[in-house]
Amino acid sequence: MIAVKQPWEVQRMRTSARLLAEVAEIVRSAVRVGVTPVELDALTERSIRERGARPAFKGYQVGRDVFPASLCSSRNEQVVHGIPDDRPLLEGDLISLDFGLEYEGYFADLAFTQVLGPVPPRVQELLDVTREALYTAASCAVPGARVGDIGHRVQTMVEASGFGVVRQYVGHGIGRNLHEEPSVPNYGKAGTGALLKPGMCIAIEPMVTMGSWRCRTLGDRWTVVTADGSLAAHFEHTVLVTSHGPEILTALS
Repeated sequence: MIAVKQPWEVQRMRTSARLLAEVAEIVRSAVRVGVTPVELDALTERSIRERGARPAFKGYQVGRDVFPASLCSSRNEQVVHGIPDDRPLLEGDLISLDFGLEYEGYFADLAFTQVLGPVPPRVQELLDVTREALYTAASCAVPGARVGDIGHRVQTMVEASGFGVVRQYVGHGIGRNLHEEPSVPNYGKAGTGALLKPGMCIAIEPMVTMGSWRCRTLGDRWTVVTADGSLAAHFEHTVLVTSHGPEILTALS
């Protein structure tokens, strides 16, 4: 069952998303050579709690595994769900940061990738294509479209540039829970999948690699890395379907 938000719920979603966007910008400005992901995680949690919100990831449980941090920090070949560590960021590192919070019972989700120092042209293309795929996919989140339209648009754009689209991890519905129906893959066939209606809210999050799309999970049972060791990028926004078109809730105005 896909939840359709009532107008008052949409307002809660907008507030949660705005607060998360503010937090993400604070942390983005702190990313530099020498800072550690643990320090970025502490800044994330402090910034979330200062806004009267709760980190969505800290304590998130899958089976017996509990995520220990407020921020997912994935470096270089790490795709998603990286646990922040105390290794300082180095020039040339590619870092993907994934944020989530809950405010007054409603969740928001956001991610971005950046590179420290000079960026090789192909790595810059990886970031540009992944970011563009996110916004192009978001433009598909209109009433009457289907979830498959989103995935098809991402896959077509990414693979045309010679990059790989991660299959094992996908976007999702969001609202009263961090993860709700429907699943929103970054690949697929147009015209298939769940029908989008006004009031639905989804997290669209292309995860793209410079090599094979195949991934594996490390021994910490959270960190996902590319199977071939290639670099990966991850961008995400929380998007509301409205009768007037998509509204990217986590975009700062």
